[in-house]
Amino acid sequence: MNTEQPKKNNVPRFNLTWIYVIVGGVLIYLLLFGDNRTSASKDTNFTNFKIYVSNGYADRIVVNKTDGTATMEVKNEYVKKIFKQGVSQTGVSPTVVTKYPTVDKIEEFLDAETRNGHFKGTVTYEETNNFFLNLLGGLLPIIVLVAIYLFFFRRMSGGGSGGGGVFSVGKSKAKLFEKGSGLHVTFKDVAGQEGAKQEVQEIVEFLKNPRKYTELGGKIPKGALLVGPPGTGKTLLAKAVAGEADVPFFSMSGSDFVEMFVGVGASRVRDLFAQAKAKAPCIIFIDEIDAVGRARGKNPAFGGNDERENTLNQLLTEMDGFGTNSGVIILAATNRVDILDKALLRAGRFDRQIHVDLPDLPERVAIFGVHMRPLKLDDTVDVDLLARQTPGFSGADIANVCNEAALIAARHDKAAVGKQDFLSAIDRIIGGLEKKTKIMTSEEKRTIALHEAGHATVSWFLKYANPLVKVTIVPRGQALGAAWYLPEERTIVTKEQMLDEICATLGGRAAEELFTGHISSGALNDLETVTKRSYGMVAYMGMSDKLSNLCYYNNQEYQFDKPYSDKTAELIDEEVKKQIAEQYERAKSLLTEHAEGHAQLAQRLIEKEVIFAEDVEEIFGKRPWMSRADELLADEQNRKAIEAVSLGTDKEAGKNEPTAETDEAATASADSEKAENNRPSSADESTSEMENTGMTPSEK
Repeated sequence: MNTEQPKKNNVPRFNLTWIYVIVGGVLIYLLLFGDNRTSASKDTNFTNFKIYVSNGYADRIVVNKTDGTATMEVKNEYVKKIFKQGVSQTGVSPTVVTKYPTVDKIEEFLDAETRNGHFKGTVTYEETNNFFLNLLGGLLPIIVLVAIYLFFFRRMSGGGSGGGGVFSVGKSKAKLFEKGSGLHVTFKDVAGQEGAKQEVQEIVEFLKNPRKYTELGGKIPKGALLVGPPGTGKTLLAKAVAGEADVPFFSMSGSDFVEMFVGVGASRVRDLFAQAKAKAPCIIFIDEIDAVGRARGKNPAFGGNDERENTLNQLLTEMDGFGTNSGVIILAATNRVDILDKALLRAGRFDRQIHVDLPDLPERVAIFGVHMRPLKLDDTVDVDLLARQTPGFSGADIANVCNEAALIAARHDKAAVGKQDFLSAIDRIIGGLEKKTKIMTSEEKRTIALHEAGHATVSWFLKYANPLVKVTIVPRGQALGAAWYLPEERTIVTKEQMLDEICATLGGRAAEELFTGHISSGALNDLETVTKRSYGMVAYMGMSDKLSNLCYYNNQEYQFDKPYSDKTAELIDEEVKKQIAEQYERAKSLLTEHAEGHAQLAQRLIEKEVIFAEDVEEIFGKRPWMSRADELLADEQNRKAIEAVSLGTDKEAGKNEPTAETDEAATASADSEKAENNRPSSADESTSEMENTGMTPSEK
């Protein structure tokens, strides 16, 4: 086995001595010869000085009372008469210096010349003249130049607080959190996401107790990729790993790798992994890895980026190349896994893809609990209700709801945050700021009321439409009115459910046409929604008669041609038009059938501006269908009831257990004999299984 250490590359180091020599030479030159651009100066006696002043040559005079000198700045037009040279040789405003007899005499002379009009400039009297101050004034420019040089040199060398510069541009910018660095985020602070937490906790456990896995032949995972929508807690999970793992933790953003200089990204990747190997076992976390891990283009003419691709190549090599990174685990986070390079996602680099999805109902309850801890709440707050009101909300959205609720409560000078504050916060986040001061005519208000009542009426009589929460004609955000529903969280969506949603969305436009005789621009968002949904049903999901079981979806990022012909495109358009027209007529039919109730609903909207599901139920009666949320709640209650009954049965059985060994043996013998005598045939077994599973013979 070769035990020799690899020799260091004999790369010639940059000699900084020449920089010192060059800068020092420039400073000496400026010190010795830097005055050749300044103005000239001439000494003269007091008699000539008075003549110059009397002739009007003086522009400004400075009298120094300490050393008995007077300095006169000469006007540019008289420079040649005194210095026998032009301004180009002497410089602008050259000076003449003289020794005056006494202060009284020069003051008397200057006052007389000023009164006569021979001297029209300014006179300045100086009391002090410190040699050291003059010396400092002469050296100050040099000191400033040296300070500026040292400042920029330290920045370029990476010695300043900036953390690197030109000479250290290839160094990694990763933040290092050593053991016991004081990170206070743990897995207890991450509510929900139990599956993702379990995956990440296993990685932490592997680092803390590797023998538990290696004794069974397992290997430490090379890396894990956290995938999910924005705001679901990917970075928070990484912070929890840093807080829980008793190993060094390197944190870096994907955008920190690539700079304006060529080769910097690859150099930073090498430096990052070199530091990590020295600290192994450790964890590297790369946030927003899609900034550097985007798939390499096949055609460089379309958006190629050689520097980014070189960085990616170096990252791939470091993660699973010829070198070994034993003990270095890589965590990364992205919400664009679809654009990452396939080589980056393969096993051996990122062994696990941990999906951090949007929280479901129980997880939202837990997340609300975490973010409500610092808030002062009153007794009206119902966490279960808030969780049901926020389907599709991420953890960041829920945190925003709690913060907005606190701000709304403070705005109204409340002592605690209540249920209505949370509901107002949800409305504001979904629909925007309420605009009660917006001016509308009575006709516009009636049209909006008919429109929103149309949504409520149609959705009330559709089996698969989302349950109605409230309807309002108060402008909010860009909308003039809104119908608020409680979206049902479904794992799969059927064609009938999607058609009911389209029909309910078209209820507003249908009500306008039926009850006002005209249509308005208020249905713009509704039309956009149904068009996108219908095209998705026809072109992607195969939910049409003429294009059934076909999908024309193409997920290629740089795809300039459609994956179907022009004739098929025309057929798709026809199917979409047909589907929307059918649902529009269906909505009009429902509104015509329930026109009286719709009119009452619209009138109540005009009077109250906001109505709730209870008002709609009062007019139309109770909906005959149970919502999915109610079904889930009912199933949960039934499950708890069954568990309670089962627990009581087990306790009762425990009281009647046989205590003697002979009784147990006798019971076992009797059961064995009974089972042997009553063993069913194969046909009987099949029948018994069907009865237990509740299936008919045909289903079996």
